[in-house]
Amino acid sequence: MRGEFKVRGGKLVSVDVEANDEKISTVHVFGDFFLEPDEALEDIGDALTGMPIEATAAELAAAITARLDARPEPVQMIGFDAEAVAIAVRRALGHASSWDELTFEVFEPVVMEPVLHVALDEVLPLEMVAGRRGPMFRIWDWDSPLVVIGSYQSLRNEIDAEGAERHRIGVVRRITGGGAMFMEPGNCLTYSLVVPTSLVEGLSFEQAYAYLDDWVMGALAEIGVNARYVPLNDIASEQGKIGGAAPRRFAGGVLLHHVTLAYDIDADKMGEVLRIGREKLSDKGTRSANKRVDPMRSQTGLAREQIIDGFLQYFRGRYDTRPATYTEEELGRARELVETKFGTEEWTARVP
Repeated sequence: MRGEFKVRGGKLVSVDVEANDEKISTVHVFGDFFLEPDEALEDIGDALTGMPIEATAAELAAAITARLDARPEPVQMIGFDAEAVAIAVRRALGHASSWDELTFEVFEPVVMEPVLHVALDEVLPLEMVAGRRGPMFRIWDWDSPLVVIGSYQSLRNEIDAEGAERHRIGVVRRITGGGAMFMEPGNCLTYSLVVPTSLVEGLSFEQAYAYLDDWVMGALAEIGVNARYVPLNDIASEQGKIGGAAPRRFAGGVLLHHVTLAYDIDADKMGEVLRIGREKLSDKGTRSANKRVDPMRSQTGLAREQIIDGFLQYFRGRYDTRPATYTEEELGRARELVETKFGTEEWTARVP
């Protein structure tokens, strides 16, 4: 059984694994990484021999680390680490999945009320849990302004009620954490990924953010934006922050991961609606709220639609995909959730 894991910014780790009587019997590790001393490669395989096939990635990595630490001389693992080997082993044993194993249902942008997109971020992962949908990639589009606050943000601490009323901008709370999304038609790009949690098996939350958005770094590079991930969940270029990500894990082994990228935001209006605290700004190295988000329009010179088309083309070129559309049943459940949850004061003000 073979498994592979490509370290982000590092090397490819491959393993051939055999198992017997619910235990790992042999492991051969290979790849384009570097390792000193050479003999440590055998130690890595020996450390895993005899481990239960149900061992977690953390347990496998700990076994490798303990074995290497016991060597008389220090071991240098260059371009990979014990966690990468552990994830590759888990994939070989069928406990973790890779991008190559997934076929994504791709939803092109459909204009609708933004609150419906918020509701669909709950409906669609549950469809995957129920087995009616596979992994999904969808790009939002919307026809009206809305501020979407994080699941755990304080409503009055984040929103200037007078400013929101003056600009006629509503507020909705989403199911994921993170910061507020200031959404007006055409001012940003938002996409959602729905994947099995096995795709991020063995990764920390911080590593999972960057791993799930590695593709968008390539897509941004294609349109001339040299982007990087800034822990914990920001995407930035050399000119400043572009956007941020937020996840939610569902019972049943499904992960929602969505990202909002600024295109052309009215920063003055945003500053009148959002209470962007000085501490938060200083933490991101910015002194003015109006300079906090760096729109992609100024860096690419492209229309928003061109960027969306580029993202779709890049994603389809990198992964196995098939076209998808929202069903009437899914849209109906989303509308029902707007009525019973996302559109209610009780939900929006659940953290006053």
